[in-house]
Amino acid sequence: MIQRAKISEINEILSMTDACRIAMEANGIYQWTLDYPSQKAFEHDIERDELYVLRKTGKLLGCVVVSTFMDEEYESVSWLTPNTRNYYIHRLGVHPEHQGRGFAQQLMDFGENYAKEHKALSVRLDTFSQNQRNQKFYEQRGYQKLGDIYFPKQSEHPFHCYELVL
Repeated sequence: MIQRAKISEINEILSMTDACRIAMEANGIYQWTLDYPSQKAFEHDIERDELYVLRKTGKLLGCVVVSTFMDEEYESVSWLTPNTRNYYIHRLGVHPEHQGRGFAQQLMDFGENYAKEHKALSVRLDTFSQNQRNQKFYEQRGYQKLGDIYFPKQSEHPFHCYELVL
């Protein structure tokens, strides 16, 4: 079941995303850090009603942010659609113990369907240039790679921007 996250779930969400960070680092992918994703970011997501969690038999399996807010880093990207009715996916994560079972697909299906229901033109996101698995995941879903942005506090490597026209 996918539902809006509650403030009372923050510690559980942070524990899950930290497990993701550790698993990525074990594979040489330094995408998430001790500072990102942060408690403050998740609290802000909850305040905006944009953070969703996936639970099965009460256990938190994953999360995703589905937002209409365009980060300023995205302004330099040549998007396929006008910057009017777009949704942005952020902080998609599935606990490493539950990866490879289609839960990330479920979270993305949810985000894309949510955007369609709200008459969006597209869904946009970014993913770490060193994370080949994520790039393949998004490309197989029909996302087109458009350009790079940088988050210097996170990594010296770029993040690829993707868009799915709905």
